Amino acid sequence: MASAVGNTIELYDFLLYGTASALVFDKIFFPQFDSRVGVLLAFATFGAGFFARPLGGAVIGHLGDRIGRRSMLVITLSVTGVSTALIGLLPTYAQVGIFAPLLLVLLRLVQGFFMGGEQGGASLMAVEHAPPGRWGWYGSWVFIGSPVGLVLANLAMYLSSKASGPDFLSWGWRLPFLFSIVLVGIGLYIRLRVSESPQFARVEKSRLPIAEVLRDRWRVVLLGAGVNLGFTIFIYVLSVFMIGYGRTALKISADDLLIATVVGSVAQVVAVPAFALLSDRVGRLPVMFGGAIFQAAFAFPLFWLTDSGWFTFAMVLGFVGSAALFGPSAAYFAELFRTRVRYSGVALSFQLGAVLGGGLAPLVAQSLLRTGTWAIAVYLICGAVLSGVCLLVIGSAHEAEPAGGESDAQPLAPAQS
Repeated sequence: MASAVGNTIELYDFLLYGTASALVFDKIFFPQFDSRVGVLLAFATFGAGFFARPLGGAVIGHLGDRIGRRSMLVITLSVTGVSTALIGLLPTYAQVGIFAPLLLVLLRLVQGFFMGGEQGGASLMAVEHAPPGRWGWYGSWVFIGSPVGLVLANLAMYLSSKASGPDFLSWGWRLPFLFSIVLVGIGLYIRLRVSESPQFARVEKSRLPIAEVLRDRWRVVLLGAGVNLGFTIFIYVLSVFMIGYGRTALKISADDLLIATVVGSVAQVVAVPAFALLSDRVGRLPVMFGGAIFQAAFAFPLFWLTDSGWFTFAMVLGFVGSAALFGPSAAYFAELFRTRVRYSGVALSFQLGAVLGGGLAPLVAQSLLRTGTWAIAVYLICGAVLSGVCLLVIGSAHEAEPAGGESDAQPLAPAQS
Protein backbone atom coordinates (compact mmCIF):
# COMPACT_ATOMS: atom_id res chain seq x y z
CA MET A 1 0.00 0.00 0.00
CA ALA A 2 2.88 2.37 0.75
CA SER A 3 4.36 1.73 -2.70
CA ALA A 4 0.97 2.08 -4.38
CA VAL A 5 0.00 5.30 -2.57
CA GLY A 6 3.37 6.90 -3.23
CA ASN A 7 3.33 5.94 -6.89
CA THR A 8 -0.25 7.20 -7.22
CA ILE A 9 0.81 10.61 -5.93
CA GLU A 10 3.86 10.66 -8.20
CA LEU A 11 1.70 9.79 -11.21
CA TYR A 12 -0.86 12.41 -10.20
CA ASP A 13 1.93 14.99 -10.31
CA PHE A 14 3.32 13.74 -13.60
CA LEU A 15 0.03 13.12 -15.44
CA LEU A 16 -1.65 16.29 -14.24
CA TYR A 17 0.86 18.07 -16.44
CA GLY A 18 -0.34 16.06 -19.45
CA THR A 19 -3.98 17.00 -18.87
CA ALA A 20 -3.04 20.65 -18.44
CA SER A 21 -0.96 20.48 -21.63
CA ALA A 22 -4.02 19.38 -23.58
CA LEU A 23 -6.46 21.87 -22.01
CA VAL A 24 -4.64 24.89 -20.58
CA PHE A 25 -0.94 25.40 -21.29
CA ASP A 26 -1.32 26.31 -24.96
CA LYS A 27 -3.43 29.32 -23.94
CA ILE A 28 -1.43 30.64 -20.99
CA PHE A 29 2.16 29.75 -21.91
CA PHE A 30 2.00 29.79 -25.75
CA PRO A 31 -0.81 32.27 -26.55
CA GLN A 32 1.04 33.85 -29.48
CA PHE A 33 0.50 30.72 -31.62
CA ASP A 34 -2.67 29.35 -33.21
CA SER A 35 -4.45 26.58 -31.31
CA ARG A 36 -2.86 23.59 -33.07
CA VAL A 37 0.69 24.94 -32.84
CA GLY A 38 0.09 25.93 -29.23
CA VAL A 39 -1.04 22.40 -28.37
CA LEU A 40 2.01 21.03 -30.19
CA LEU A 41 4.34 23.21 -28.11
CA ALA A 42 2.51 22.29 -24.90
CA PHE A 43 2.98 18.61 -25.74
CA ALA A 44 6.67 19.32 -26.38
CA THR A 45 7.04 20.61 -22.81
CA PHE A 46 5.16 17.52 -21.62
CA GLY A 47 7.75 15.37 -23.40
CA ALA A 48 10.63 17.29 -21.82
CA GLY A 49 9.95 15.57 -18.51
CA PHE A 50 10.44 12.19 -20.09
CA PHE A 51 13.89 13.05 -21.42
CA ALA A 52 15.12 13.50 -17.86
CA ARG A 53 13.67 10.18 -16.72
CA PRO A 54 16.43 7.79 -17.96
CA LEU A 55 19.08 9.94 -16.29
CA GLY A 56 17.05 10.03 -13.10
CA GLY A 57 16.49 6.28 -13.35
CA ALA A 58 20.23 5.64 -13.72
CA VAL A 59 21.29 7.94 -10.86
CA ILE A 60 18.51 7.10 -8.39
CA GLY A 61 18.57 3.41 -9.35
CA HIS A 62 22.32 3.31 -8.71
CA LEU A 63 21.86 4.93 -5.29
CA GLY A 64 18.92 2.65 -4.57
CA ASP A 65 21.12 -0.41 -5.11
CA ARG A 66 23.87 1.12 -2.97
CA ILE A 67 21.93 2.78 -0.13
CA GLY A 68 18.46 1.28 -0.20
CA ARG A 69 15.05 1.45 -1.90
CA ARG A 70 13.21 3.18 0.95
CA SER A 71 15.36 6.30 1.28
CA MET A 72 15.34 6.94 -2.47
CA LEU A 73 11.55 6.66 -2.62
CA VAL A 74 11.16 9.26 0.13
CA ILE A 75 13.34 11.67 -1.89
CA THR A 76 11.58 11.07 -5.21
CA LEU A 77 8.14 11.62 -3.68
CA SER A 78 9.17 14.84 -1.90
CA VAL A 79 10.95 16.57 -4.78
CA THR A 80 8.39 15.64 -7.42
CA GLY A 81 5.57 16.96 -5.24
CA VAL A 82 7.31 20.26 -4.55
CA SER A 83 8.03 20.72 -8.28
CA THR A 84 4.37 20.16 -9.09
CA ALA A 85 3.25 22.73 -6.52
CA LEU A 86 5.71 25.27 -7.93
CA ILE A 87 4.15 24.84 -11.40
CA GLY A 88 0.93 26.04 -9.82
CA LEU A 89 2.70 29.25 -8.79
CA LEU A 90 4.30 30.07 -12.15
CA PRO A 91 3.62 33.40 -13.86
CA THR A 92 2.02 33.25 -17.30
CA TYR A 93 3.39 34.36 -20.67
CA ALA A 94 1.33 37.56 -20.43
CA GLN A 95 3.13 38.42 -17.19
CA VAL A 96 6.80 37.56 -17.85
CA GLY A 97 6.98 36.59 -21.51
CA ILE A 98 9.39 33.85 -22.60
CA PHE A 99 10.51 33.21 -19.01
CA ALA A 100 7.15 31.57 -18.27
CA PRO A 101 7.55 28.60 -20.64
CA LEU A 102 11.25 28.33 -19.74
CA LEU A 103 10.43 27.98 -16.04
CA LEU A 104 7.72 25.50 -16.94
CA VAL A 105 10.20 23.32 -18.82
CA LEU A 106 12.75 23.56 -15.99
CA LEU A 107 10.24 22.30 -13.41
CA ARG A 108 9.10 19.60 -15.80
CA LEU A 109 12.70 18.39 -16.14
CA VAL A 110 13.04 18.19 -12.34
CA GLN A 111 9.76 16.26 -12.20
CA GLY A 112 11.00 13.84 -14.83
CA PHE A 113 14.39 13.26 -13.23
CA PHE A 114 12.94 12.16 -9.90
CA MET A 115 10.02 10.34 -11.51
CA GLY A 116 12.65 8.27 -13.30
CA GLY A 117 13.63 6.68 -10.01
CA GLU A 118 10.15 6.35 -8.54
CA GLN A 119 8.31 3.68 -10.51
CA GLY A 120 11.13 1.15 -10.54
CA GLY A 121 11.84 1.57 -6.84
CA ALA A 122 8.19 1.43 -5.81
CA SER A 123 7.60 -1.76 -7.81
CA LEU A 124 10.68 -3.37 -6.25
CA MET A 125 9.53 -2.54 -2.73
CA ALA A 126 6.31 -4.41 -3.50
CA VAL A 127 7.65 -7.47 -5.31
CA GLU A 128 10.63 -7.91 -2.98
CA HIS A 129 8.22 -8.10 -0.04
CA ALA A 130 6.00 -10.56 -1.94
CA PRO A 131 5.79 -14.31 -1.21
CA PRO A 132 6.90 -16.74 -3.96
CA GLY A 133 4.54 -16.98 -6.90
CA ARG A 134 2.81 -13.67 -6.09
CA TRP A 135 5.16 -11.13 -7.69
CA GLY A 136 2.66 -10.21 -10.39
CA TRP A 137 -0.19 -9.60 -7.93
CA TYR A 138 1.91 -7.56 -5.48
CA GLY A 139 3.62 -5.55 -8.20
CA SER A 140 0.36 -4.70 -9.93
CA TRP A 141 -0.80 -2.68 -6.94
CA VAL A 142 2.05 -0.27 -7.58
CA PHE A 143 1.11 0.16 -11.23
CA ILE A 144 -2.49 0.81 -10.25
CA GLY A 145 -0.96 4.16 -9.32
CA SER A 146 -0.93 5.13 -13.01
CA PRO A 147 -4.70 4.95 -13.66
CA VAL A 148 -5.54 6.14 -10.13
CA GLY A 149 -3.14 9.06 -10.54
CA LEU A 150 -4.77 9.86 -13.88
CA VAL A 151 -8.23 9.68 -12.27
CA LEU A 152 -7.16 12.07 -9.52
CA ALA A 153 -5.51 14.44 -11.99
CA ASN A 154 -8.56 14.61 -14.24
CA LEU A 155 -11.00 14.87 -11.34
CA ALA A 156 -8.93 17.66 -9.81
CA MET A 157 -8.90 19.54 -13.10
CA TYR A 158 -12.63 18.94 -13.60
CA LEU A 159 -13.55 20.14 -10.09
CA SER A 160 -11.28 23.15 -10.44
CA SER A 161 -12.94 24.13 -13.70
CA LYS A 162 -16.35 23.90 -12.03
CA ALA A 163 -15.25 25.84 -8.96
CA SER A 164 -13.51 28.65 -10.84
CA GLY A 165 -15.89 28.85 -13.82
CA PRO A 166 -14.88 31.67 -16.18
CA ASP A 167 -11.74 32.28 -14.09
CA PHE A 168 -10.36 28.81 -14.78
CA LEU A 169 -7.61 30.08 -17.09
CA SER A 170 -6.62 32.85 -14.69
CA TRP A 171 -6.36 30.90 -11.42
CA GLY A 172 -8.54 27.78 -11.41
CA TRP A 173 -6.01 25.62 -13.26
CA ARG A 174 -3.47 26.24 -10.48
CA LEU A 175 -5.47 24.52 -7.72
CA PRO A 176 -4.76 20.89 -8.75
CA PHE A 177 -1.01 21.63 -8.85
CA LEU A 178 -1.03 23.26 -5.41
CA PHE A 179 -3.05 20.35 -4.01
CA SER A 180 0.00 18.15 -4.63
CA ILE A 181 1.51 19.36 -1.35
CA VAL A 182 -1.35 17.79 0.59
CA LEU A 183 -0.96 14.49 -1.24
CA VAL A 184 2.80 14.44 -0.67
CA GLY A 185 2.27 14.85 3.06
CA ILE A 186 -0.07 11.84 3.08
CA GLY A 187 2.32 9.79 0.96
CA LEU A 188 5.33 10.52 3.13
CA TYR A 189 3.44 9.61 6.30
CA ILE A 190 2.62 6.19 4.84
CA ARG A 191 5.95 5.55 3.09
CA LEU A 192 8.11 6.38 6.11
CA ARG A 193 6.38 3.63 8.09
CA VAL A 194 7.55 0.87 5.75
CA SER A 195 10.68 -1.21 6.34
CA GLU A 196 13.46 -1.70 3.78
CA SER A 197 13.08 -4.48 1.19
CA PRO A 198 13.97 -7.80 2.88
CA GLN A 199 15.66 -9.14 -0.26
CA PHE A 200 17.85 -6.03 -0.60
CA ALA A 201 18.76 -6.18 3.11
CA ARG A 202 20.14 -9.73 2.68
CA VAL A 203 22.29 -9.44 -0.44
CA GLU A 204 25.87 -8.30 -0.83
CA LYS A 205 25.80 -4.79 -2.29
CA SER A 206 27.36 -4.05 -5.67
CA ARG A 207 30.03 -1.33 -5.68
CA LEU A 208 28.96 -0.01 -9.11
CA PRO A 209 25.48 -1.40 -9.83
CA ILE A 210 24.76 0.73 -12.90
CA ALA A 211 28.10 -0.28 -14.44
CA GLU A 212 27.43 -3.94 -13.64
CA VAL A 213 24.04 -3.78 -15.35
CA LEU A 214 25.41 -2.09 -18.46
CA ARG A 215 28.27 -4.57 -18.65
CA ASP A 216 26.37 -7.81 -18.08
CA ARG A 217 22.74 -7.11 -19.03
CA TRP A 218 22.79 -4.34 -21.61
CA ARG A 219 20.90 -6.44 -24.16
CA VAL A 220 18.14 -7.09 -21.64
CA VAL A 221 18.03 -3.37 -20.79
CA LEU A 222 17.45 -2.51 -24.45
CA LEU A 223 14.90 -5.27 -25.02
CA GLY A 224 13.04 -4.31 -21.85
CA ALA A 225 13.02 -0.70 -23.03
CA GLY A 226 11.44 -1.90 -26.28
CA VAL A 227 8.69 -3.70 -24.38
CA ASN A 228 7.81 -0.56 -22.44
CA LEU A 229 8.20 1.71 -25.45
CA GLY A 230 5.31 0.14 -27.30
CA PHE A 231 3.04 0.33 -24.27
CA THR A 232 3.86 3.94 -23.43
CA ILE A 233 3.23 5.05 -27.02
CA PHE A 234 -0.26 3.61 -26.79
CA ILE A 235 -1.15 4.81 -23.28
CA TYR A 236 0.06 8.39 -23.75
CA VAL A 237 -1.67 8.75 -27.09
CA LEU A 238 -4.78 7.51 -25.29
CA SER A 239 -4.51 9.57 -22.10
CA VAL A 240 -2.92 12.80 -23.37
CA PHE A 241 -3.19 13.20 -27.15
CA MET A 242 -6.80 12.04 -27.35
CA ILE A 243 -7.89 14.81 -24.96
CA GLY A 244 -6.35 17.44 -27.22
CA TYR A 245 -7.71 15.67 -30.30
CA GLY A 246 -11.20 15.53 -28.82
CA ARG A 247 -11.11 19.22 -27.93
CA THR A 248 -9.69 20.65 -31.18
CA ALA A 249 -10.81 18.17 -33.87
CA LEU A 250 -14.00 16.63 -32.47
CA LYS A 251 -15.15 19.73 -30.54
CA ILE A 252 -15.97 17.72 -27.42
CA SER A 253 -16.26 19.78 -24.26
CA ALA A 254 -13.42 19.70 -21.75
CA ASP A 255 -15.75 18.30 -19.08
CA ASP A 256 -16.82 15.37 -21.28
CA LEU A 257 -13.21 14.62 -22.21
CA LEU A 258 -12.12 14.56 -18.58
CA ILE A 259 -15.04 12.33 -17.59
CA ALA A 260 -14.27 9.88 -20.41
CA THR A 261 -10.65 9.65 -19.27
CA VAL A 262 -11.72 9.10 -15.66
CA VAL A 263 -14.11 6.29 -16.63
CA GLY A 264 -11.41 4.61 -18.72
CA SER A 265 -8.86 4.93 -15.93
CA VAL A 266 -11.25 3.43 -13.36
CA ALA A 267 -11.75 0.46 -15.68
CA GLN A 268 -7.97 0.06 -15.89
CA VAL A 269 -7.71 0.06 -12.09
CA VAL A 270 -9.71 -3.18 -12.15
CA ALA A 271 -7.98 -4.63 -15.20
CA VAL A 272 -4.36 -4.12 -14.04
CA PRO A 273 -4.46 -6.49 -11.02
CA ALA A 274 -6.69 -8.94 -12.90
CA PHE A 275 -4.14 -9.39 -15.71
CA ALA A 276 -1.27 -9.45 -13.19
CA LEU A 277 -2.97 -12.22 -11.23
CA LEU A 278 -3.48 -14.12 -14.47
CA SER A 279 0.25 -13.74 -15.24
CA ASP A 280 1.10 -15.35 -11.88
CA ARG A 281 -0.89 -18.39 -12.98
CA VAL A 282 -0.14 -18.75 -16.70
CA GLY A 283 3.08 -16.72 -17.07
CA ARG A 284 4.05 -13.19 -18.00
CA LEU A 285 4.76 -13.80 -21.68
CA PRO A 286 1.33 -15.02 -22.90
CA VAL A 287 -0.52 -12.28 -21.01
CA MET A 288 1.75 -9.44 -22.07
CA PHE A 289 2.05 -10.65 -25.65
CA GLY A 290 -1.74 -10.73 -25.79
CA GLY A 291 -1.72 -7.09 -24.67
CA ALA A 292 0.63 -6.18 -27.52
CA ILE A 293 -1.69 -7.91 -30.00
CA PHE A 294 -4.64 -5.94 -28.62
CA GLN A 295 -2.83 -2.63 -29.01
CA ALA A 296 -2.08 -3.37 -32.65
CA ALA A 297 -5.62 -4.60 -33.37
CA PHE A 298 -7.26 -1.60 -31.65
CA ALA A 299 -5.22 1.14 -33.37
CA PHE A 300 -7.69 1.83 -36.21
CA PRO A 301 -10.90 1.09 -34.24
CA LEU A 302 -9.78 3.67 -31.66
CA PHE A 303 -10.35 6.46 -34.19
CA TRP A 304 -13.34 4.83 -35.87
CA LEU A 305 -15.12 4.80 -32.52
CA THR A 306 -14.11 8.29 -31.36
CA ASP A 307 -14.96 9.88 -34.70
CA SER A 308 -18.37 8.16 -34.61
CA GLY A 309 -19.32 9.63 -31.25
CA TRP A 310 -18.23 6.69 -29.07
CA PHE A 311 -15.40 8.53 -27.35
CA THR A 312 -15.92 7.20 -23.81
CA PHE A 313 -16.44 3.63 -25.00
CA ALA A 314 -13.22 3.80 -27.02
CA MET A 315 -11.30 5.11 -24.02
CA VAL A 316 -12.59 2.31 -21.77
CA LEU A 317 -11.64 -0.39 -24.29
CA GLY A 318 -8.20 1.14 -24.76
CA PHE A 319 -7.43 1.38 -21.06
CA VAL A 320 -8.69 -2.14 -20.27
CA GLY A 321 -6.93 -3.85 -23.19
CA SER A 322 -3.61 -2.11 -22.57
CA ALA A 323 -3.65 -3.38 -18.95
CA ALA A 324 -2.71 -6.84 -20.24
CA LEU A 325 0.72 -5.46 -21.16
CA PHE A 326 0.94 -3.06 -18.23
CA GLY A 327 -0.43 -5.08 -15.30
CA PRO A 328 2.33 -7.74 -15.12
CA SER A 329 5.10 -5.24 -15.92
CA ALA A 330 6.30 -4.66 -12.36
CA ALA A 331 7.03 -8.34 -11.84
CA TYR A 332 8.26 -8.79 -15.41
CA PHE A 333 10.94 -6.10 -15.17
CA ALA A 334 11.96 -7.18 -11.66
CA GLU A 335 12.51 -10.72 -12.93
CA LEU A 336 15.01 -9.49 -15.51
CA PHE A 337 17.68 -8.54 -12.97
CA ARG A 338 19.37 -9.80 -9.77
CA THR A 339 18.55 -8.09 -6.49
CA ARG A 340 21.99 -6.47 -6.15
CA VAL A 341 21.51 -4.48 -9.38
CA ARG A 342 17.75 -4.71 -9.79
CA TYR A 343 16.89 -1.06 -9.02
CA SER A 344 19.42 0.17 -11.59
CA GLY A 345 18.34 -2.33 -14.23
CA VAL A 346 14.60 -1.85 -13.81
CA ALA A 347 14.76 1.96 -13.62
CA LEU A 348 17.03 2.31 -16.66
CA SER A 349 15.19 -0.22 -18.82
CA PHE A 350 11.73 1.04 -17.93
CA GLN A 351 12.59 4.73 -18.32
CA LEU A 352 14.41 4.36 -21.64
CA GLY A 353 11.20 2.93 -23.02
CA ALA A 354 9.19 5.70 -21.37
CA VAL A 355 11.19 8.55 -22.91
CA LEU A 356 11.16 7.11 -26.43
CA GLY A 357 7.51 6.10 -26.15
CA GLY A 358 5.50 8.25 -23.77
CA GLY A 359 7.68 11.33 -23.98
CA LEU A 360 7.37 11.62 -27.74
CA ALA A 361 3.98 10.01 -28.33
CA PRO A 362 1.66 13.06 -27.94
CA LEU A 363 4.07 15.22 -29.94
CA VAL A 364 4.43 12.65 -32.74
CA ALA A 365 0.68 11.98 -32.83
CA GLN A 366 -0.10 15.71 -33.03
CA SER A 367 2.38 16.07 -35.91
CA LEU A 368 0.93 13.05 -37.75
CA LEU A 369 -2.58 14.44 -37.41
CA ARG A 370 -1.91 16.70 -40.38
CA THR A 371 -1.55 13.55 -42.49
CA GLY A 372 -4.62 11.89 -41.01
CA THR A 373 -5.65 9.69 -38.11
CA TRP A 374 -4.66 6.62 -40.14
CA ALA A 375 -1.01 7.70 -39.76
CA ILE A 376 -1.41 7.80 -35.96
CA ALA A 377 -2.97 4.32 -36.07
CA VAL A 378 0.05 3.02 -38.01
CA TYR A 379 2.31 4.63 -35.40
CA LEU A 380 0.43 2.76 -32.64
CA ILE A 381 0.75 -0.51 -34.56
CA CYS A 382 4.51 -0.03 -34.95
CA GLY A 383 4.83 0.46 -31.20
CA ALA A 384 2.78 -2.66 -30.47
CA VAL A 385 4.84 -4.75 -32.90
CA LEU A 386 8.04 -3.57 -31.23
CA SER A 387 6.72 -4.60 -27.80
CA GLY A 388 5.68 -8.00 -29.10
CA VAL A 389 8.99 -8.69 -30.84
CA CYS A 390 11.02 -7.70 -27.78
CA LEU A 391 8.85 -9.92 -25.57
CA LEU A 392 9.46 -12.88 -27.87
CA VAL A 393 13.20 -12.24 -28.11
CA ILE A 394 13.55 -12.14 -24.33
CA GLY A 395 11.05 -15.00 -24.05
CA SER A 396 11.85 -17.48 -21.33
CA ALA A 397 15.60 -17.07 -21.76
CA HIS A 398 15.98 -14.16 -19.35
CA GLU A 399 17.12 -14.91 -15.84
CA ALA A 400 15.91 -13.74 -12.47
CA GLU A 401 16.70 -14.40 -8.88
CA PRO A 402 14.29 -16.96 -7.40
CA ALA A 403 11.17 -15.39 -5.94
CA GLY A 404 12.09 -16.47 -2.45
CA GLY A 405 14.93 -13.93 -2.45
CA GLU A 406 17.88 -16.30 -2.10
CA SER A 407 21.38 -14.93 -2.03
CA ASP A 408 22.91 -13.55 -5.21
CA ALA A 409 25.70 -16.06 -4.74
CA GLN A 410 23.35 -18.86 -5.80
CA PRO A 411 22.74 -19.79 -9.44
CA LEU A 412 20.00 -17.83 -11.15
CA ALA A 413 16.75 -19.56 -11.96
CA PRO A 414 14.79 -18.91 -15.15
CA ALA A 415 11.95 -16.46 -14.75
CA GLN A 416 8.37 -17.31 -15.45
CA SER A 417 7.72 -16.95 -19.15
